[in-house]
Amino acid sequence: MTETTKNTASTGHTGTHQHGPRMEYAQAAPNVYKAMYALERAAIEGLDHTLVELVKIRASQLNHCAFCIDMHTKDARKAGESEDRIYLLSAWREATGYYTEKERAALALTEAVTVITDGFVPDEVWDEAADAFDEKELAQLIAVIVAINAWNRFAVTTRAVPGTYQAR
Repeated sequence: MTETTKNTASTGHTGTHQHGPRMEYAQAAPNVYKAMYALERAAIEGLDHTLVELVKIRASQLNHCAFCIDMHTKDARKAGESEDRIYLLSAWREATGYYTEKERAALALTEAVTVITDGFVPDEVWDEAADAFDEKELAQLIAVIVAINAWNRFAVTTRAVPGTYQAR
């Protein structure tokens, strides 16, 4: 039995890493890709690079986007992020002392926006973020969260292959 057969038999699903990409999105829709990239660049303006990478990793974890988890983990490491904080990100609420109050507010907002169908963005999550960020920063943070969720959907849908990204 092959690994693919084992995974399919035991879970009913095969991991996307066992399939090649469905398309190269940037080549198939270059104008959309350029517009997304422009949104990405505009969204991160004025925000701390480490915070941005933590948000991107966390949203990608929630969306099960292996390509983006790989990419943003590499980018975070290159920016000097610690291994401990990267490893603990999926359990950030329990990892007290590892993340600042501002980062915790951003991560809570990231989760609420990413899984918005679970009941909107709760007032307490909004209030915590609004207390931690000024209005311009909060607007930028929302744009980062929206952008990474869009990137995740492109990558998951087209089966972007993790492990191919090289941090610049």
